[in-house]
Amino acid sequence: MNSGHQHRVFGRRAQEHILILASGDKVRHMTVRPWMAALAFCVVGVFSIGYLLATSYLVLRDDLIGATMARQARMQHDYEDRIAALRAQVDRITSRQLLDQQVVEDKVDKLMEQQMALTSRHGKLDNLLDRAESSGLTEKDGALPASSSPVQSYAPDLKDKRASLTGGGIQAIEKQLASGAPADATPDNSTLAYVPAAETVGDRADRIFSNVTLSLKDLEQDQRNRVEQLTSDAGNAANAIGTVLTRFKIPVPEETAARQDDDAVGGPYVEPESNDDFNNSLVELDGALTRLEAVRSTAESLPFRNPAIGKDVTSPFGNRRDPFLGRLALHSGIDFRFSPGEKIHPSAPGKVISAGWTGGYGNMVEVDHGNGISTRYGHMSQVLVKVGDTVGRNDVIGLAGSTGRSTGTHLHYEVRQDGHAVDPVYFMNAGLKLATYIK
Repeated sequence: MNSGHQHRVFGRRAQEHILILASGDKVRHMTVRPWMAALAFCVVGVFSIGYLLATSYLVLRDDLIGATMARQARMQHDYEDRIAALRAQVDRITSRQLLDQQVVEDKVDKLMEQQMALTSRHGKLDNLLDRAESSGLTEKDGALPASSSPVQSYAPDLKDKRASLTGGGIQAIEKQLASGAPADATPDNSTLAYVPAAETVGDRADRIFSNVTLSLKDLEQDQRNRVEQLTSDAGNAANAIGTVLTRFKIPVPEETAARQDDDAVGGPYVEPESNDDFNNSLVELDGALTRLEAVRSTAESLPFRNPAIGKDVTSPFGNRRDPFLGRLALHSGIDFRFSPGEKIHPSAPGKVISAGWTGGYGNMVEVDHGNGISTRYGHMSQVLVKVGDTVGRNDVIGLAGSTGRSTGTHLHYEVRQDGHAVDPVYFMNAGLKLATYIK
C-alpha cells in the first residue's frame, strides 16, 4: 500500500535502456544511461559542426582571402586618394600663399615707387619753399603738411626723408600684414549678428594698400592744392608790387625774367621727365616766384621806407617861405627833427655817388638806387661814407647836424627821379602798401 501510494506521488520510475551485443556464444550487454547518451550526442554534434566548418573553410577559403585582399586594396586606394587630396590641398594653399606674396611684393614695390616719387617731390619743393619763405609768402614748416590721413598708421611721415628712403613705411606695412586682423575687427558675441569669414592675407593686403594708396593720393592732392595756392599768392603779390612800380614809371620785370644765373645756362634739348599736373604746377610756381623775386628785389632797392621813423616833420615838401630870404621858394625835400650826432640811415640800399660838402646842403650824401631814383641826406655834421661805397638800410652814412643853409639840427631828406625832386611822401605811402611784400 505504501509502495502504490509512493508511485502515485512521485510518478513511475523510467526504465533504463540496455544495449545487448551478441557475438557467437558471447552475449554482452551494457546499460545506456541518460547522461552517456547526452554526451555521445554532444560529441557527435561537435564533430559534425567542426567537419562542416572545416569543409566550408576549405571550399570558401579562396573567396575569403580574395575578399580580404580586395578590402585591403580598397582601403589602400582610399588612403592614397586621401593623401593625394591632401597634397593637392597643400599645393593649392602653397600656390595661394605664393600668389598672395607676389601680390603683396608687387604692391609694396608700387608703394615704394609712390613714396620715392613723393620724396623726390619734396626735394624739388625744398628750393621753392625756401624761395617762397624768403619772399614772405609762407613759413616753410607750415607750407606743405605731410599728412593728416590714415596713412600715418601704415607709413612714416613723408616729410621725414630718412624714414622714406630707408623704407620705414614699408616695414610698417609688413608689420600690419603679419599682425593679422586689427583688434577692433573682433565680432561682438553678445549679440546675434552675421560674422564675416576670417580675413585672408590677400584681403588684408588689399585693405591696407587701399588705405595707403588713398592716403597718398590725398597727400598728393593736398600738395598740389598748396602749390597752386602758393602760385596764386606769388602772382598776386607780384601784381601788387608791379602796380606800385608802374605808378612811379619804374620798369616792371617781365614774368619770364630770368634769375641772376640764367645768363650762363644751356645744353641740348631733352624731352621732359614727365608731363603730369604736379610737375606742371611746380614749373608754374617757379615762374611765379621768379617774377615775384624780380619785382620784389626792384621794390626793395627803391626808397619806399621812412629814413626817420618816429621823427617830427619840421618842413614838408613843396613851396614855402624861405627861412633866410623870406620869400616863396620850393622846398625840394622833407625836414626831420634830429638831435645832434644822431645816426642817419639810408631809406634803401644803393651806391654812394656823392659824399661831402655840397653847397646849401652842407655835408650831404647822395645814394643811387637804380632806375633813375636817388636820395639825398643833407646838413649832416659828419659824413661816414665815401663815393663808390655800397650801403644797406642798416648802415650808418653820417651823423645829424646843422651844416649848410640850416637853422638847426635836422635831416633834409630828398628823393630825386631822373634828376628831378619829387615828394618823398609819395614813396613812403607806397611803402606802407608794400609793407607786407618787402622787407
